[in-house]
Amino acid sequence: MAEQMNGPVETGAAMDYSEHEKTYTRFLVGAKYAVIFNVALLIGMAVYFFTGAGAITAFLLFLVLIIGASILSR
Repeated sequence: MAEQMNGPVETGAAMDYSEHEKTYTRFLVGAKYAVIFNVALLIGMAVYFFTGAGAITAFLLFLVLIIGASILSR
């Protein structure tokens, strides 16, 4: 049979909640900018592949979308 535990199973060091919050905040910021980059890339690729706009126009649209979304997401 399993042993009966009455206390905490893990007895490691206490959590540093301020450092945990900083790390989580950095993760969320990184995830936000990764999503912005990927969406702008997909839109730029769609403009390049499915319209006659050309590569330079698609790249400029990609840059405008990244800059605009970064400013709006602050």
